[in-house]
Amino acid sequence: MTAASDRLELSRLVHRFGFGPKPGEYLQLLAGGIPQARATILARRVDPGLRALATPHFPNMGQAPSDPTASSAYWQKVYDQSVSVGMWWMDRMVLADYPIIERMTWFWHGHWATSISKVSFALPMKIQNDTLRAHALGNFADMSRAMVRDGALIFWLDGEENVAWSPNENLGREFMELFTLGVGHYSQVDVHQAALGFTGYDVDQMSGAVTFDAKNHENKPVSVLGKRQVFDAESLSDWIVSRPENATFIAERLWFRFISSSIEPPASLATVFETREISPLINTIARDPAMRRPQYSQAKSPVEWFVSACRALRVTPSKLPSSGAVCWYLSSMGQFPFNPPSVGGWPYDEAWLTAAATQYRIGLTYYLVQHGHLEPLTSVPTSQMVQAAADWLGVARWSERTERALHQAVSDPAQLVLLALNAPEYLVNA
Repeated sequence: MTAASDRLELSRLVHRFGFGPKPGEYLQLLAGGIPQARATILARRVDPGLRALATPHFPNMGQAPSDPTASSAYWQKVYDQSVSVGMWWMDRMVLADYPIIERMTWFWHGHWATSISKVSFALPMKIQNDTLRAHALGNFADMSRAMVRDGALIFWLDGEENVAWSPNENLGREFMELFTLGVGHYSQVDVHQAALGFTGYDVDQMSGAVTFDAKNHENKPVSVLGKRQVFDAESLSDWIVSRPENATFIAERLWFRFISSSIEPPASLATVFETREISPLINTIARDPAMRRPQYSQAKSPVEWFVSACRALRVTPSKLPSSGAVCWYLSSMGQFPFNPPSVGGWPYDEAWLTAAATQYRIGLTYYLVQHGHLEPLTSVPTSQMVQAAADWLGVARWSERTERALHQAVSDPAQLVLLALNAPEYLVNA
C-alpha cells in the first residue's frame, strides 16, 4: 500500500512544479517511487507534447491609423492578439509533457510582472515571454541582464522616459525592491543613482525593440550600493545581482511560491543560490522535508487551476469554442496571462479563495466539462469512481465531507467532475 505521505508529496510535486497530471500520470509516477517521480518532474527535456503546437505570429502593428473606421479595426486586432497570446501560452502549459519550464516561466512572469494593459501589444509581451523561458532554469544574473534590456519591461516602468537630465526612478526602484534585493536593502540615494545608470534606452512600443542613445545616458560615474563607476543597464544589473542580499531574496521568493507563503525557509537555502543558478535551487526546494508536511498547503491561482483542469480533461484552451469566454471567466476570477494588476504581480494563496471567484470558477468548470474527456471516470465501476477521481486529478486524499459529496454524484460523472474540480482538496494543494 502506498504511504499517505508519498501521495501527498507527489501531489505537491505535480501541481506546484508542473500544472497537475495528465490522465494516468499520477499513478504512473507513484508506481516508480518519489525519487524517480521528482527527477522526471524536474527534468529539462525536449518536450514531445509541444511539437505540434505552432508558434503564433504577432506582427509589428505600427502606429494606429487616424481614420476612425481603420482605427477601430486596428484596436480590435490589438485586443484579439492580447487574447491569442494568452491562449497560446496556456496551450503550452496544458500540452507540455514536462511542464517544469512553462511552470518556471509562469513564476518569472509574476516576478518580473509586466502587463499588456499598458504595453498594449502582443509582440513585445511574446518577446519577453521567450526571454523568460530561455532563462527559466538557467542563471539569474543572465536573466536579469536580459530583462533590463527588455522592451516590454522598460516601457511598463517608463524607462523610455528616463534621461540623464530628468531621471525617472521607476525602473531603478522596482529593480531593487521587487526584482533583485527586496525592501530595506537600498536607500533613496541608491534609487536615484541607479535610475541614472538605466538612462538612455528607447523603446518602440509596437515592436518592443530597444535602442541605446548615448546622448540621453548619464556618462559620469554614479554611486550605487557603495560602488562608483559609469554604469550601463547590464553592468548595473550585474553589480546589484552580485550582492549577497540577492541570493537571499530570490531563494525566499521561490520558497514563498513553491512551499509556503507563511513559514520562513531554512537559512541555508540562500547558500544554494550563491552561483545564481536557478535549477539547483529548485531541486533543493523540491527535496525539502516540507514537501511531506501537511501544514504547507497552498491555493491554486485561477490560471494554475484552469491549466490543471484542462490537462486532466485533455482540453486544449485555444480549441475551445470561444477564447473570449475563457478570457472573460479567468479575468473575472482575477487572472489572465500577460495582464498582472501591478508591478508587484498577482495576489497569492488564500487571496484567490473568494466567493466571487467561486461563482466564475463553477461557470468555467461547466464549460470545460462540456468539452472535456471523462474516460478516467466512465471507464471504471461506480464503486471505484471517487478514488479514480483522486488518482486522475492528482489529489492525495479526499476529506470525508468531499467523499460523501462525490459518492452522491457517481451516477452522473459530469457532476462528479464538476464537484471534484471545485473541491477544497483540488483548489488547495494540501
